[in-house]
Amino acid sequence: MRRLTRRREVQDRKKNKEKEMYWIDHYAELRRRLIRVLIVFLFCFIAGFVFSEQIVRWLKAGAPADLDWHVFSPTDALWVWVQIAFITSLVVVLPYFFFEMWAFAAPGLNARERRVTLQYVPLSALLFVFGIGFAYCVLFPMILRFLQSLAARIGANEVYGVAQYFKFMFGFILPFGLLFEMPVVMLFLTRLGILNPNVVRKTRKYAYLLLVILATMITPPDLISDLVVTVPLFLLFEVSLWLSMRTYRKMERKRLLEGQEVPENHDA
Repeated sequence: MRRLTRRREVQDRKKNKEKEMYWIDHYAELRRRLIRVLIVFLFCFIAGFVFSEQIVRWLKAGAPADLDWHVFSPTDALWVWVQIAFITSLVVVLPYFFFEMWAFAAPGLNARERRVTLQYVPLSALLFVFGIGFAYCVLFPMILRFLQSLAARIGANEVYGVAQYFKFMFGFILPFGLLFEMPVVMLFLTRLGILNPNVVRKTRKYAYLLLVILATMITPPDLISDLVVTVPLFLLFEVSLWLSMRTYRKMERKRLLEGQEVPENHDA
């Protein structure tokens, strides 16, 4: 009896050690991939810093003609270059980050799932750029005109610090780039079995409420501006949910065909 008990204890310790080593290996691999992402980010940051002057000139050409930029401290121009380099490196490194996360999760996927989810990598880059472009070309001019009208009402002269201007602009457009990643994130999490779109669909009204609150926070207080932001966010959410549901149903049908679904017990 004692030998049997000891044998079980040895087996349990061995299993626990194997599980511990399994998770340690996974964390080590994730750490290696994140370090690679950080290295690529740093290289892109340096490249973005080198080309910051050209990017600033291009952005200034697209700004309102009556907008004058000023510097209020010796480091303002440097801070603008840093912001430009950061945004540039973020745009470039985000698809690579998704690729590394895909490569990390790929061993747990079959060949078809790996092939399908790999397509999300270029899609993530396109959506991020499209989100930033939509915010910069459509929403940001509208916000800027509204703020300029407020300054005109109180008879204030507009004098913009270049560092403050870019900080405000990037703080406004960057969240839209991340929001437009919603379809890719939902599809990827659905493929991994982490996200159940049926649960998301049941809580749709709360998602709508959050999107409305977000839209009213970042737009001028008028109905047209709210609709310009809210409607695209609603459409983006619905498209993301539809794609997630479509993917989820395909996965469920495949599991049923392969006999992986646990059969339900029916009363006679």
